[in-house]
Amino acid sequence: MKEILASLDALVIDLGAREMFLVNIILAIVMFGVALGIKMQTFKDVFRSPKSVITGILLQWIVLPAVTCLLAIILNPFITPMVAIGMILVASCPGGNISNFMSSLSKGNVELSVSMTAITTVFAPIVTPLNFWFWGTLYSRFATLHNDIPTLEIPFSDMLYQILLILGVPIILGMLFSHYLPKAAEKIMKPLQMLSILLFMGMVIVSLNQVLTALDPSVYWSILVILTVVILHNASALGTGYLGATLLRIPSIDRRSLTIEVGIQNSGLGLTLLFNPAIFPPETWSHNGGMVLITALWGVWHIVSGLIVSYAFRRSKLE
Repeated sequence: MKEILASLDALVIDLGAREMFLVNIILAIVMFGVALGIKMQTFKDVFRSPKSVITGILLQWIVLPAVTCLLAIILNPFITPMVAIGMILVASCPGGNISNFMSSLSKGNVELSVSMTAITTVFAPIVTPLNFWFWGTLYSRFATLHNDIPTLEIPFSDMLYQILLILGVPIILGMLFSHYLPKAAEKIMKPLQMLSILLFMGMVIVSLNQVLTALDPSVYWSILVILTVVILHNASALGTGYLGATLLRIPSIDRRSLTIEVGIQNSGLGLTLLFNPAIFPPETWSHNGGMVLITALWGVWHIVSGLIVSYAFRRSKLE
């Protein structure tokens, strides 16, 4: 299994300048659409009933990356360091923009879901690079001892700058637009969010196509191997949300939303970062096929798993 994943790592997956510009535009549209639903009242409401939101944020920002790092260490005999770093990158991203829809589908607390998405998105420019640097460095040091590889230099300052630019600007513009032009924001919010989902899926398809183009057709089946890793990782994320909320005795309706929020990650951001040469310079991160593939497949699988979990919740009674 490790040899198969090593062959994927050997792939060089990158985008040209035009494609990279388009990817940045897509992410900006997605973040602008998410920010239209973020209001200052959302943050004020957190302090009125803080337990569920604070629990969700701790599970998202601290527990999920820690569980992911532990899972990568456990799977170390079977996966490559680049695949593990890809897992940690996904876990460091904020919640996905389809989680609010899935929370509604599951008959969960939609307001809680919106609050969590808002908070994790707004603070993503700081939290994402910090988590990726901390847990990535921790895993890299472990991998160096057990895999006889050079220690990977996990980018922090470059990632921080780039995320502040590509996330911070559209988020601020979206919040300002919503504040000063609330009626216009309300009219375009749902269509823009639907467009964002379609654009996100387009980004995932393009990324998978890049991998398939670089991959020898005779080993296409190896994608099933890395999909297995994605399924395990995503199951651990959903389990983290559900078990964490259960242990802390979060109400059932809130538990549903927290499960989905922690299990649905903005892997589109991860793909954008991976293709950004200012963050992952080609001379250092030239063999990135495993990272790209695990991030792209997460973007497909978390929709499938999220819908399955949502329907399961919908069919069960609230406690």
